[in-house]
Amino acid sequence: MRPVGPGTIRCDEFAYGMREPAGMLVLRYRSAGVLEFGEGRQEVLHQLYFSPNGVLVGRQGGEHQFVGPNEVFWARRGVTHEVAAGPGQTVFRVCLREDPPALKKVRVGAASVGPEAAALLRALGSSGVLPARSAKARARMLAGIGETVRELPGAPVNGSGYAMRVARALTHDPGDPTGLEEWARRLHVSVKTLQRDFVKEFGLSYTQWRTRLRLLASRVLLETTPVTEVAHRVGYASTSAFIVAFTREFGVTPGRRRAS
Repeated sequence: MRPVGPGTIRCDEFAYGMREPAGMLVLRYRSAGVLEFGEGRQEVLHQLYFSPNGVLVGRQGGEHQFVGPNEVFWARRGVTHEVAAGPGQTVFRVCLREDPPALKKVRVGAASVGPEAAALLRALGSSGVLPARSAKARARMLAGIGETVRELPGAPVNGSGYAMRVARALTHDPGDPTGLEEWARRLHVSVKTLQRDFVKEFGLSYTQWRTRLRLLASRVLLETTPVTEVAHRVGYASTSAFIVAFTREFGVTPGRRRAS
């Protein structure tokens, strides 16, 4: 599977014990434009995709799945899939023979990544791990990957965990219209408590965080989907409202960004 996209794509490769059963190849991609890993499959190696600074869109069997910065997209060997990232994102693609312990029964889809595992993954993709320590780092990284359902396993980074649970659900469906009051009711907490947790966890209010997520997801979809459909897909009631929000965030209209 070869990445495609406009402009120059930089790819750095880091191999670790490729002759070992637990060996892996970490590829770090960076591009000014949209980065797409077109439809393909690996018969020998499993694939793991991670972007610490944006949203990934995974496609498999005609279905789209949004994957946030606290998640990875996992594809078992032999499974045909596609992955796309927005402009300017860094994407780590890990090719490995050994599957993470929590994903032994998972074919394809989003999976959670803990803070330590995310840090180790970035280090493995930047020569930040000494060869003598790479085996332990690889094992700890794989152990930090967890099967995702609708909530985040493990402890939150800063807050109490309420905001992270909502963020997990919204990442999977940016167009979800559920408001802050309804989320608070489902979690059996006050609206103020949930709002404070968003600010503590992300430095943004619920509305600000949701808007940012929707616009990041839209940048990936715009490459292959009409503006009107993208607006609806990410939760905007009207195309005009989406265009205003997108222009305010990125300084260019969706149509012009798509044509650039």
